[in-house]
Amino acid sequence: MIVDVALGMRAYPIHIAPGLLGAAAPVLGPFARNQRLVVVTDESVAALHLQTLATGLPGIRLEPIVLPPGEATKDWAHLQLVVERLLELGVERSDAVVALGGGVIGDLVGFACSMLKRGCRFVQVPTTLLSQVDSSVGGKTAINAKAGKNLVGAFHQPVAVLIDPAVLATLPRRELMAGYAEVVKYGLINDAAFFAWCEANGAALLDGDATAQIHAIAHSCRAKAAVVAADERETDDIRALLNLGHTFGHAFEAETGFSSRLLHGEAVALGMVQAFRLSALLSLCPESDAARVANHLAGLGFTIEPSALGLTCTAARLVEHMCQDKKMSAGRLAFILARGIGQSFVSRDVELADVEAFLAEQLAGQAFP
Repeated sequence: MIVDVALGMRAYPIHIAPGLLGAAAPVLGPFARNQRLVVVTDESVAALHLQTLATGLPGIRLEPIVLPPGEATKDWAHLQLVVERLLELGVERSDAVVALGGGVIGDLVGFACSMLKRGCRFVQVPTTLLSQVDSSVGGKTAINAKAGKNLVGAFHQPVAVLIDPAVLATLPRRELMAGYAEVVKYGLINDAAFFAWCEANGAALLDGDATAQIHAIAHSCRAKAAVVAADERETDDIRALLNLGHTFGHAFEAETGFSSRLLHGEAVALGMVQAFRLSALLSLCPESDAARVANHLAGLGFTIEPSALGLTCTAARLVEHMCQDKKMSAGRLAFILARGIGQSFVSRDVELADVEAFLAEQLAGQAFP
């Protein structure tokens, strides 16, 4: 199936089909100049999928740039490495670099392409559930900085996205769960019926049910495409809703060093629980809805209690991380809160002192409500 991202001159298709990686020529072939494609990937993905992609592109020579796996690769040093290597390979503005991998590779390659010769094209070929349902769509590209996650980047849309759900069979369950958090997010933002679908089908999806996985990917891509088309650069609070759980989650990620100790999707799941709990504490959301979100995620094996992370920091330290958030404006931090499941909204009226007090209780393991 094809999902279109309607952005006028920057519009592009999302191609979704099992086995598409090994039959990529119709999608990627038109971007091969002189029968060559430069592919940036990481060591783990290269070992699993690079040969399949090559088989799916007969007659096209692949020039791979292979990076170390993990969030630590999304930094200045590897950004420079990728840019320098692309220049050495003679990549032109009319070329399209292929980003083969998860969110780290997609973000890094997209940012490198946004700068290279003032902007060259790239294609997203996401290989994790998280990148298939979220980060590969929408053109947000970035690297991490010492001050926080994704603080240095640019909006740079891909020219196409190629999604092969079959590659999810190679993912560890933990990686599938990390991606599933972003799937649930779409239901919690503005689609209560989809959250109910997740409650009914989430376990099957994580157990490898292909039908459930394809449905979740397609639904998520349609939801993300609609938001991006309405608010590409997050100027009208529409796209900001996609950050549900991220303000809390990024703070937890920062305190764990952006390491494998806490994957991004795990942080988002934990953050969404905190967002709903804070909403209930502020009498915005029924406590029963906050409990429903927590129970669904906990039932699938997610960590939903900050106290379980074993952090030694204070709540004030977590709030400091939050204040590096890109949504900070005039000293006020925008929080994505909820009036109920499927009823998220942006609030700039939350006092940081209240957030700190709330987090102190959560870190101490106090029961909620």
